[in-house]
Amino acid sequence: MRGGDREAEFREYLLTDRARLMRTALLLTAGDVHTAEDLVQTACTRVYVHWHRIKHEGAGPYAHRILVNAFLDERRRAGRHPEVMTAETIEPRSTDEPDHADTLAIRGALLDLAPRQRAVLVLRYFQDLDVATCARILDCTEGTVKSQTAKALKRLKELMTEETGSS
Repeated sequence: MRGGDREAEFREYLLTDRARLMRTALLLTAGDVHTAEDLVQTACTRVYVHWHRIKHEGAGPYAHRILVNAFLDERRRAGRHPEVMTAETIEPRSTDEPDHADTLAIRGALLDLAPRQRAVLVLRYFQDLDVATCARILDCTEGTVKSQTAKALKRLKELMTEETGSS
């Protein structure tokens, strides 16, 4: 394959999937735009390196798996790079913005979930992936995806109830 063909194919892939990767990364990082961009860049770089091998298998699932793994790796190293919390939140631009208060409440609740539980919820409900696909991306069994989803939903409900002060 000529280098120009590879470049064109990869560029076309990025045009179709980069926004989806960014949305996933923003959800995983609970709105931290800078970390989300770093995760997407990591995923795109690794996809490019392995483009010759993965383009026929589907770069999308491969890129999302890399994205989730990079996120989980970053959370494991969080002690080395402590987060600095501020009262100010940088919101991503969107044409159909949901209610700002709801967005902040959901992001806050997502931050309180364990990273793997957060990843399961993002993949299942925000990316609308089935259990089998999530299991492949997270490199675990379908049963693990189901149990982590149930635990994460239960915890998210508790957190959202605490946030709104209702029962």
